[in-house]
Formats: sequence, structure tokens, C-alpha cells
Amino acid sequence: MSSEPTVFVVDDDPQGRKSVCALVRSMGIPAESFASAEEFLEAYLQERPGCLVTDVRMFGMSGLELQEELKRRNVLLPAVVLTAYARTPITVRAMKAGAVTLLEKPYDDDDLWDAIRAALTEDSASRADHQQRRKIRDRIARLTPAERKVMDMMVQGKANKAIAHELDISVRTVENRRREVFAKLQADSVAQLVRLAIEADSNS
Repeated sequence: MSSEPTVFVVDDDPQGRKSVCALVRSMGIPAESFASAEEFLEAYLQERPGCLVTDVRMFGMSGLELQEELKRRNVLLPAVVLTAYARTPITVRAMKAGAVTLLEKPYDDDDLWDAIRAALTEDSASRADHQQRRKIRDRIARLTPAERKVMDMMVQGKANKAIAHELDISVRTVENRRREVFAKLQADSVAQLVRLAIEADSNS
């Protein structure tokens, strides 16, 4: 499976697919084409980076329905949506489903390329953020249950004495567990620990 960013072109118009793929490949970016949303959904693996270029109107599932299905599956693949029938409700629906932009046909090649570059950049940043959150969650998972309780109270802003009283342990035990929490999470301060906890709790 390739980890290279790829532009996935979904359009039931063969000439439309060919045109977009030719533009993408001329810029040195891999492109793969699909004749329907259903075909794409069957083939796509979430681990593959890149972006989606899709037409709104297609036989079977529409481009907007494809976006919404990807969102339902928690696949945050940025999309560039093409349409010959640009209307405000369509634009709003596309943007809510995660489109980077909506381009009206006939589009300018430069506009499409700029949109694709923006989508690829967004995907790269999103995947980096996801990887960072996963690393933080892995570190938190290495805490013992006792250490996790202390961490949660630290994040709530409770002092060592208050934590010791609430958990019915000594202040020294709290201090020892604090050191383990800082070491395992690779944090240098309570402020950094709070930021890591917030990142870990965010949805992604």
C-alpha cells in the first residue's frame, strides 16, 4: 500500500476523470480514478493519504453523499467538489461535509490545482495531528491506574496535599506518582501536562 499522497478522482464521466487525472499527474502527483462513489468506497483504505476530487452529480451515490458517507465512517479525507450546477445549498452541504472548496464547471486548471494543493496540505496537517494525539494517548496508557488518578487531579489544578487527602495517601506518594506522570508523558510542567491531556481528549 502506497503511503504517497494520492488524488482520488471520482466521476462517472470518463472524460472528466481523464482530464483531472492528466492535470494532477502533470504536477507529479499520483492520481487514481473511479467511475462511481461505490467503487471508490470499496477500494479506499483510510490509511492512504491524499485528497478527493469528485463531481456532485453521478449515477448512484452523488458526490455529496460520498462525502457524507466518508464523514460517517470517520474518514476525514479533504475534498474538492466539482459541479455544473452550483447553488448555495449545494455549497453549504459540501463544506459541512468537509470540502475544501467547490468549483463550478467549466473550471480553470489553475483554480483546480490550487484547490488540490490546499486539500493535500490540509490532509497532511490533519494526519500529523492525529499521529501526535495517538502518541500522547499511548503514553497515557502506560500510566498505572494510581498514576492516572493523580494525573487527572493535577490537570484539575489540585495541589499535592489535596490529592493526598482525597486519595488517602501520603504527600510523598503523590510526589512520586507526579514524577512518574511527568516522565511517562514527557512533560516538563503542569501547564504542558494540561495541554497534552486536552490533545488526548480531542476527537480524531
